[in-house]
Amino acid sequence: MDNLDLIRVVDVDYIKDYTMDLTFSNGEKRRIDFLPLLKGGKREELRDKDNFIQFGLNHWTLEWYNGIDFAPDFLYRQGEKVA
Repeated sequence: MDNLDLIRVVDVDYIKDYTMDLTFSNGEKRRIDFLPLLKGGKREELRDKDNFIQFGLNHWTLEWYNGIDFAPDFLYRQGEKVA
């Protein structure tokens, strides 16, 4: 996909631990292990699994209880395509 600027997360399935399947607005589903992304600042709070599972889907991406979110194009690039 050439233009990821307009992509957004439209659905999320929590798998286990720090892994989720995200469905993007282009119809692709990608699996992401978030643990390597949880370094520095407030992201460290999400290394506690009880905190990690406190997320929601806003109009464009995932957002956690503490205000942490990731740009959808970043998540798209981090994920592995799910068949």
